[in-house]
Amino acid sequence: MDLVVPPGPGVPQGLTVPGSELVERFSRSSGPGGQGVNTADSRVELELDVEGLGLLTPTQRRRVLTALEGRLVDGRLVVTASEHRQQRRNRVAARDRMADLLREAMAPPPPARRATRPTRGSMERRLAAKKRRGDLKSARSRPPADA
Repeated sequence: MDLVVPPGPGVPQGLTVPGSELVERFSRSSGPGGQGVNTADSRVELELDVEGLGLLTPTQRRRVLTALEGRLVDGRLVVTASEHRQQRRNRVAARDRMADLLREAMAPPPPARRATRPTRGSMERRLAAKKRRGDLKSARSRPPADA
């Protein structure tokens, strides 16, 4: 079963990773399932070698490796799913999660923030508010003894 990454920023035509590039492992889940939890291997681990994936352009590969560097183990992205009782639904959930991760990682970085100066009016309002606050606080003190 192929992994389909829908179109988005950084992936204008989308991306289809062939099922041969994915490694699936199944194990017992700790989640819901009643008595079946002890017998059914419903937890799914989906693994993809991002560094060796030939479908990515050099720019996409650099973006993915940079964005997911904390999640990668030896250049491989591992996603697990165990929230459903059925293995089939966990397989779909793991594929969806991996596709979302890849699409977000391939998105270009946001434009740099352009620093702007505060307006003259905003600076005057801020200073006036500070003056009012200072006057209020000084009015709380005792009057001078010489008066």
